Amino acid sequence: MSSSIEQPEVSASSVAPKPRDDQIDAFGLTHRGLVRTENQDHFILGSLHKTLRIVATSLPTPELLEMPSERLAFLGMVADGVGGATSGEVASRATLETVAQFLTNTMQCYYSADPADDQVFIEALRTAAHLSHESVVSRAKQQGARRMATTLTLAIGVWPRLYLLHVGDSRCYRLRAGRLEQLTTDQTMAQELLARGALKPADMARSPFANVLASAIGSSADPVVTLHDIQPRDVTMLCTDGLTKHVSLERIQQRLSEIPSAEEACRALVDDALQDGGTDNVTVLIARTKVKTPAPSAA
Repeated sequence: MSSSIEQPEVSASSVAPKPRDDQIDAFGLTHRGLVRTENQDHFILGSLHKTLRIVATSLPTPELLEMPSERLAFLGMVADGVGGATSGEVASRATLETVAQFLTNTMQCYYSADPADDQVFIEALRTAAHLSHESVVSRAKQQGARRMATTLTLAIGVWPRLYLLHVGDSRCYRLRAGRLEQLTTDQTMAQELLARGALKPADMARSPFANVLASAIGSSADPVVTLHDIQPRDVTMLCTDGLTKHVSLERIQQRLSEIPSAEEACRALVDDALQDGGTDNVTVLIARTKVKTPAPSAA
C-alpha cells in the first residue's frame, strides 16, 4: 500500500475568524437508488470537540463544569463499497468506523502540538488510511470474501485549513465565488490512461475503464492527502459516483449556487440523480458557513 501527498494550496490572504458551530450549515443524505437492491454507501458528518465529562466528583454541582467546548474540527466522510452481496457495505462501514475512531484520538494530539505544523496531521491521515485498509483486509479474510473494497473521501476542516484524504473515485468539490472546482482526482484506470497520454479527455466518459478503480481501500490502496484553504463563504460537497453518473457539473454548480440550505441542496441533487435513472447508490454531503461578509467601511 503506497501513499502520496500533494503540495498544499493555502491562501496567503488574511484569515477570517473561525465560524461558530451555529454558523455551519451541513447535511448528508444517502439513497439506495432505483436499480440496486442494497445500499453500499456510507457517510459520516460531524464535529470533534475538546470535551470534559465528569465521571465522579465530590463537588455538589459538577454539571456546571461541563461547559460547551471548543470545536477542534468539522469533518465529512463518504465511502462507496465495492464487492458482491454485502461485502461492499461491510467494507465502507468498517472504513468509516476505523477512521472516525482514529481521528477522535488524533485531533487531541494535533491540538497539543503546533497547529501550524501541517505535516503532523497529514501523517495522521495517512495512518488512518493504512488502518482502514488493514481493517477491510481483515474483514474480508474473516468472511472469506473474494472481493471487498471501498472508496474513501474524507474532508476535515481545521480552520482555516481543509485537509482531504482520498482513495478511489468518490469526490470532493468546492464552490467558491460561484465557481465549482473538483478538489480530488479520480483514481480510475481511465484517469491513469489520461495521465499517460493514452486516452483523450473527450473519450474519458465513454471509456470502458471510466469506472474501474485503480485504487481502493481493501485492494491496491494509494491514499492521497491534499491541503487547501477555507474561506467563509465556501461550499464543500462530498459525493459518491452515483451522483456524478447522472448529474452534470453545470447542474451541481447551479444547485449549490442557488439553494442556500445544505439540506435542500442535498435533497435536490439526490432527486436529480434519481430522475435521471438512479442506477447506483447515491450519497451527497454539503457543508457551508453562514458568515456574512462585512460591509465595506465608509471612505
